[in-house]
Amino acid sequence: MNLNSTILEVDNLRIECRTDDTFQEVVHGISFSLQKGETLGILGESGSGKSLSCLAILQLLEKNAIKVTQGSILYHAENHSFDLLKLSEKEIQKVRGNRIGMIFQEPMTSLNPVKKCGKQVVEALQTHTKISFKEAKAKVLELFKEVMLPTPERIFNSYPFQLSGGQKQRVVIAMALICNPDILIADEPTTALDVTVQKNILELLKKLQERYQMGIIFISHDLGVIQQVAHRVMVLYQGRVVEQNTRENLLQNPQEAYTQGLLAAKPSMNSERLLHLPTVNDFVNKKELSQQTENLEERKERHQEIYSQKPIIRLENVVVSFPVKKNFWGKTVNSFQAVNKLSFSLYKGETLGLVGESGCGKTTLGRTILQLIKNQEGNIFYHEKALNQLSDSEMRKLRCEMQIVFQDPYASLNPRMTIGEILQEPMSVHKIYNTALERENRAFELLELVGIERQSFRRYPHQFSGGQRQRIAIARALALNPKFIICDESVSALDVSVQAQVLNLLNELKKEFGLTYLFISHDLSVVKYMSDRMVVMQSGNIVEMGEADLIYENPSSAYTQKLIDSIPLV
Repeated sequence: MNLNSTILEVDNLRIECRTDDTFQEVVHGISFSLQKGETLGILGESGSGKSLSCLAILQLLEKNAIKVTQGSILYHAENHSFDLLKLSEKEIQKVRGNRIGMIFQEPMTSLNPVKKCGKQVVEALQTHTKISFKEAKAKVLELFKEVMLPTPERIFNSYPFQLSGGQKQRVVIAMALICNPDILIADEPTTALDVTVQKNILELLKKLQERYQMGIIFISHDLGVIQQVAHRVMVLYQGRVVEQNTRENLLQNPQEAYTQGLLAAKPSMNSERLLHLPTVNDFVNKKELSQQTENLEERKERHQEIYSQKPIIRLENVVVSFPVKKNFWGKTVNSFQAVNKLSFSLYKGETLGLVGESGCGKTTLGRTILQLIKNQEGNIFYHEKALNQLSDSEMRKLRCEMQIVFQDPYASLNPRMTIGEILQEPMSVHKIYNTALERENRAFELLELVGIERQSFRRYPHQFSGGQRQRIAIARALALNPKFIICDESVSALDVSVQAQVLNLLNELKKEFGLTYLFISHDLSVVKYMSDRMVVMQSGNIVEMGEADLIYENPSSAYTQKLIDSIPLV
């Protein structure tokens, strides 16, 4: 790292956002600098001003709704310096992607779904250089190899939907690096990725930084990730810098209550299991923290009680495959087997963790259990009733007892319906409660149960934060009084403190209503905290299954060990 050359200086940056007819300040005088070859980690929860501050660097703020009211952003080129905020649209376009590259959090939003990936990266290069398509393609293929994309030629000619999440993110990284920028802004580039893919991408960024001596601004809410990449860390809270220090000093001796809360909110990987995870609000409001834990004897007694019962869900040699190629007459001639002869059981009051990398079959298996996807072989029993042999009408009657909470609540909540309507709809469909008033009262009870204020009843999904939307999705799942809930990556994209709140809520509901969970996630620290037993999947197969703590302490498969070794540790 070369720390004798400042390439970016942000001074007293203030940003306002439109609320109704007025503007309100949301970023309050942020100042920081970036050195050549340095990684500055910007840490904070959603709404803290991380992304807004960095979007301002490239003038990417929505002009009619968000405006910079004060401050300067000095970019120091080789021979001169200039304020990025004072550049015209034509001038800033020469900086975007050329001198300063940006990796966005969600690769699908930064890739054109109807253009092949290679062509999109070629366009980024040809925008800033006078180079032929043939020369540009050769350079893109070379960079695809550098970012460790398999079969670069195939990726070049693929559309975004044909790639995995990790592959799409690598394409976006290649697009940000194609012009060899001086500065790279990485906005939550690994949030929803598997731990192994995340580890590879973080290592890749470090290698590319060393090679090109880039300055990197790395935005994240995950201290474990920041710990792996950053030289210095700046912590933002409600639009203000609350703490700034070297990585080592900040992680080992955080001074501010907010930073201490972020550190404490992530589930620990040690054998001690807190019954209630602390949240940032507990620290900020100086609440007395619960130190109550479940000891090994208590856990053993609880498990004996759970596993002495008959299972409520039982899978026998379940196979799920999808057609890859069909002949002229529509008959499948080639298929992909997503789930390969899986067998296991779930018991009342249990949380069974299901982990594995993207594409291993986790989500497919969860949806197959609910018969949202049909299995070709084997049986799925619910209280010894074979679900895959039921008619649609018979299955519909059982859906009250089996629900799912999806990864993205924004995509699973109807944007045209109010929260009250969303909660009452399943009750109406399944004819639960006799009158509209009873259903409305139950909806109010559900909101209270998941910690959402009653006045939110007539608001729409877009008016809530990500954590609040996930609580609403959980409330909707509870509307039908289910006995079994599948949580499919339900906390993977949430801030660590909001994640802690949702995990606490799930455990409280489990205890109060005797629920059974299938908890699907790629975050092994969360799965360990939540699970009684754990199933590890790879390429549609079970590679390991057993008591969660025992698997973490002594994994029997190399694949499980690889997953554990990839977990960022703070």
